[in-house]
Amino acid sequence: MTAYAMANLSPKPVLDPEVLTYMEEIQATLDPFGGRFLVHGAPRREVLEGAWPGAVVLIAFPSYEEARAWYDSEPYQALLPLRTRHMAGDVLLVDGTPEGYAPAATAAALRAAYSAGATPIGQETPVPPMPQ
Repeated sequence: MTAYAMANLSPKPVLDPEVLTYMEEIQATLDPFGGRFLVHGAPRREVLEGAWPGAVVLIAFPSYEEARAWYDSEPYQALLPLRTRHMAGDVLLVDGTPEGYAPAATAAALRAAYSAGATPIGQETPVPPMPQ
């Protein structure tokens, strides 16, 4: 199942040369793990709800394991400080949904779990897994 590295980064008006080096070299760290940019910076965006003050980055990987292996890899960890020294942000890894995913089926599973006494989303008890 596809997984994604997502970031909301806060670049400065003028990028430090180290950030440019990071941008020049990041693809070489992604290639061994099948990573590819889907969104990089998103210069045109429209915030429809809430606030999103930063730049959007979205990278796809063949699996969560590949995404995690990329992030933990020696080449990426060596490159990472070139960005983090000059740009704050939030970064996360998430699984995508399986082919044919139906949100209504997930809602039904959650209703059944809540009826059986499970704690709602956002509480300490984990929610049941999404139906495949």
